Amino acid sequence: MILLVLLASVLISAVAIYQYKEQSEDYHKERLERKEENIQTHLKRVLNGRQNTWEVKTENIPLIFKEEIYNVADIHKLQINLYNLEGDLLITSKAGLQDNNVAKCLTAEVMNALTQNIEFNNASEIAQHRYVDKHKENGETFQSSYTYITDNRSKAIAILNIPYLEKDDFLSKELQEFLQRLGFAFMLVLLTAIGIAFLLSKYITKSLKTISDKINTTRLEKRNERIDVDDTSEEISTLVNSYNSMIDELEESAVQLAKSEREQAWREMAKQVAHEIKNPLTPMRLTVQNFQRKFNPEDENIHQKLDEYSKTLIQQIDTMSSIASAFSNFAKMPAQQNETLNVVKIVKLALDIFNEDYIIFSTDSDEIIAKFDRTQLIRVVTNLVKNAIQAIPEDKTPKIVIHVSQNNGDVLITVADNGLGVAEENKHKVFEPKFTTKTSGMGLGLAMVKNIVDTYKGSVSFVSEKNKGTTFKVSFPKE
Repeated sequence: MILLVLLASVLISAVAIYQYKEQSEDYHKERLERKEENIQTHLKRVLNGRQNTWEVKTENIPLIFKEEIYNVADIHKLQINLYNLEGDLLITSKAGLQDNNVAKCLTAEVMNALTQNIEFNNASEIAQHRYVDKHKENGETFQSSYTYITDNRSKAIAILNIPYLEKDDFLSKELQEFLQRLGFAFMLVLLTAIGIAFLLSKYITKSLKTISDKINTTRLEKRNERIDVDDTSEEISTLVNSYNSMIDELEESAVQLAKSEREQAWREMAKQVAHEIKNPLTPMRLTVQNFQRKFNPEDENIHQKLDEYSKTLIQQIDTMSSIASAFSNFAKMPAQQNETLNVVKIVKLALDIFNEDYIIFSTDSDEIIAKFDRTQLIRVVTNLVKNAIQAIPEDKTPKIVIHVSQNNGDVLITVADNGLGVAEENKHKVFEPKFTTKTSGMGLGLAMVKNIVDTYKGSVSFVSEKNKGTTFKVSFPKE
């Protein structure tokens, strides 16, 4: 808009200047023609007047206009020069300056041009010989017209020359005033255009800023909001509709991806469970085969050997049972059997199964009442403590601190250890099922904790420093 206003102002100014020049040329041309016609008429009246006692012919021109030529020049405010038909100066109204300012003889070019050039006079509607010489001197434009003076029989008796200086002071002043007014008008229009352009750009960029912010916050792993923008242009509406369609497709793709990832996770889990179960089956098979091959009822050590075989089988069966229990506990969603309980008491109860003296329990209050499933709360605490115990290396003095507190309607449970910590590259995998850095176990403990806490609309997080320890923080609402 601003560019269009500037271009329009330049174009209109250029047109105005061009129009001024054209108008100025037409004005001076028509003015010279009028002056020339009036002087012709005046001179003819002198020639044919009663006061003229001389015969009207070329030789008597200086005598006829000896005094009268000054009156005619003064009346019409122009210089008048009269030449004979051969181009010699007869008389001029510039008395005393003939030698300096007036040519005593016309050039051949002027004589030939006057003879050959015939123009139609609009006023008298008569074709006549006429020539206008136009030239510039010292930055000023001069015109000099040449026509014939005729007698009553239309016979040419002299050549009339009228020098004319184009003075544009009045027209230049008008042009300057016009351009000044035009400048003020365009300045007002320009300021208005700037204001309108600013408002329009704010109106457009506001919508684009909204779209940009939404696009920047678009994520595959979360639910994205649609854009709702009112009173926008057709182009912005098309962009918004395209974005909303993309969000719908993205959400559908995210659902399909999550479903596919869950299926893949369960397939991997099933493979790992099968692998873990096969591990104890091999020694069980070998033990039974060995027992079958070496069984001798008459052997005096038969009872001792039978006990050894039985212990081996029972040990492997217990291993399989723990594997099945871990998988079953993870797969089973926590039951929403909320009961009002003292969290401090339940946490102490969960810690009773651990005999390690380096486990320290502390609390801000002896009683913190909340609604939670007793079994699931015990499961959360025991899994976090087990994880802390397994994170401490054998060459280090272990220390585990469990703290229970409350904050703004939430229950907070922290479990801190001084173990090896979590490696930076593994921090994003800690709560994933089947992820573990230990040589034993299925990696379901922390995944189970997160599953339970999420069900109760809580959160679980951790901070860890390599070789210094890890602190897990569980938070869930009291109600």
